[in-house]
Amino acid sequence: MNSTRVSRHVDAPRAAVYRALLDADAVARWRVPDGMTARVHEFDGREGGTFRVSLTYDLPTGTGKSDAQTDTYHGRFVRLVADELVVEEVEFETDDPALLGTMTMTTTLADAAGGGTYVTIAHEGIPDAVPAADNETGTRMALANLARLVESAPPPHA
Repeated sequence: MNSTRVSRHVDAPRAAVYRALLDADAVARWRVPDGMTARVHEFDGREGGTFRVSLTYDLPTGTGKSDAQTDTYHGRFVRLVADELVVEEVEFETDDPALLGTMTMTTTLADAAGGGTYVTIAHEGIPDAVPAADNETGTRMALANLARLVESAPPPHA
């Protein structure tokens, strides 16, 4: 099993970032690597809530874990601490025994010096069939999407 940890500064308040972690429409826009499209099938953004998401390669040359061009995963929100922490358990939907098992994804939010939010996503229990470098690359792409999404969002009304 592999583990990864990726961090990024986001120029937005923790509350805005946290909302994007628990909103199905936002997740479909940011939690997807370059060259793929996300589809959220199910999403209950509360502690104990479940989700199911598919990521499909835009070009026919991509190789999916669930079928020819798609990675589908499902999971649940294990622990939520408003504006600070999201812990998820995630499993690929696949017949490949090398990709089976429960992964834990922990997203932490902290105030960044000079403003904004320091976002860290740690994955634990990544199947050995998924290279850690590939997981890190995909996470960096997703965090870049998250930054674009929340940095461009209008501030919430007081």
